[in-house]
Amino acid sequence: MSGYPSSEHALFEPNKIMDNNNNSMSHMRSDSLESCSIAAAAPPLKPHTGGDVRWDAINSAAQRDSPLGLSNFRLLKRLGYGDIGSVYLVELRATDTYFAMKVMDKGSLASRNKLLRAQTEREILSLLDHPFLPTLYSYFETEKFYCLVMEFCSGGNLHTLRQKQPNKHFSEDAARFYASEVLLALEYLHMLGIVYRDLKPENVLVRDEGHIMLSDFDLSLRCSVSPTLVKSSSVHAGGSSSSSNSLSILDEDHAVQGCMMQPSLTFFPRILPSKKNRKSKSDFGLFVGGALPELMAEPTNVRSMSFVGTHEYLAPEIIRGEGHGSAVDWWTFGIFLYELLHGTTPFKGAGNRATLFNVVGQPLRFPDSPQVSVTARDLIRGLLVKEPHKRIAYKRGATEIKQHPFFEGVNWALIRSAHPPHVPEPVDFGQFAAVGGGCKDAGPGAVPGGGGATTGHSDKKMAEIASDKNKSCSSSTSSDPSYVDFEYF
Repeated sequence: MSGYPSSEHALFEPNKIMDNNNNSMSHMRSDSLESCSIAAAAPPLKPHTGGDVRWDAINSAAQRDSPLGLSNFRLLKRLGYGDIGSVYLVELRATDTYFAMKVMDKGSLASRNKLLRAQTEREILSLLDHPFLPTLYSYFETEKFYCLVMEFCSGGNLHTLRQKQPNKHFSEDAARFYASEVLLALEYLHMLGIVYRDLKPENVLVRDEGHIMLSDFDLSLRCSVSPTLVKSSSVHAGGSSSSSNSLSILDEDHAVQGCMMQPSLTFFPRILPSKKNRKSKSDFGLFVGGALPELMAEPTNVRSMSFVGTHEYLAPEIIRGEGHGSAVDWWTFGIFLYELLHGTTPFKGAGNRATLFNVVGQPLRFPDSPQVSVTARDLIRGLLVKEPHKRIAYKRGATEIKQHPFFEGVNWALIRSAHPPHVPEPVDFGQFAAVGGGCKDAGPGAVPGGGGATTGHSDKKMAEIASDKNKSCSSSTSSDPSYVDFEYF
């Protein structure tokens, strides 16, 4: 079907590595997930989603039937599944509004020591308010399941979209578009003290209008960050060869004081004082040689020993077991850009072991074809430096990458106004209702206020749908024309 991936390549993720030893973070919070539901009557402040009809629908449903639960949603299609859960296309009853619902089995998570990963993802999603990151519309749990209600992206993922391109790689303009939006998402995450650790085309989804949304946060690392305002002698720091000598901390009167970011807080930087006490720009001395100040919010002090990620995207410091920090995201960003431009990753070997050996021991090489620009190669070289402290963006973060010549001409402030390289065909949701994909309506007993609706009934229905997983794994999707493969993890 148009707009969806045509294979299960991304669903199984055989190369994804997870370290289930969560002891290093267990002191931060309990492994248990307490029952809770996002109160739609008083939704969290998320300014960028203002006017979102999905919020209106959630709020309206919550006012009629609070708290929301499984009985409020009609299950239409299993979209995909990953290591800690399955995702279903659902309709919020009586609203004609559609969502993606991630369902995680409590017993399975507990038996595999993955409760903390599920909690980490939920907590991160609840913090996010960014145009290129997911919105968590509701969270609730039943006796057997944890459920996350998020935006449904009809355009599939960049891995599938890349395979549909001529020669299975994007043009440089298209790669620049997708990389710039991913870069802004990573910048925001780092500002919140979140190291993503799982960037790859399979985790970059395409929205209805063609812009991207980063997904899958169960491998992410949360930490503290101390944002600092710095001044630069030049607007363009010269790409990967930029020197830290051009940077200096603003004097105490003009600097935004660093604040230790706690995991539950959201950072809203304030450069200028309130209008009541505002001085002219010249009084602040913020402009040095015509350059704007830069906000550095890179969590450079974080350290993790976990061995997590996908083989072809793992940074050398993770493989060597040296401990890693936020610089791993800039390594994966380099691999990501390389794959968009060349259709393959740079260190891929005959097997996983060979791939890991290449990442650590082999130099970066560019193929003769396809040809890419000198600036693209320069940026990739700067990102794929094997020593993290020498890697571009190690200290200055996304600011340094945005100033690289590869992104010259990108209007960062108006990036959402740029025309995407690919806009998915509109989805006819009626087809899901008609076919049902094996997920029939739960019936009038599950309708809010319809009588007979119980959590046990909903649990039974979800278990019935989840049991379809083994059948789908062992049979070709082509045998079931109504089946939709969609990577959301």
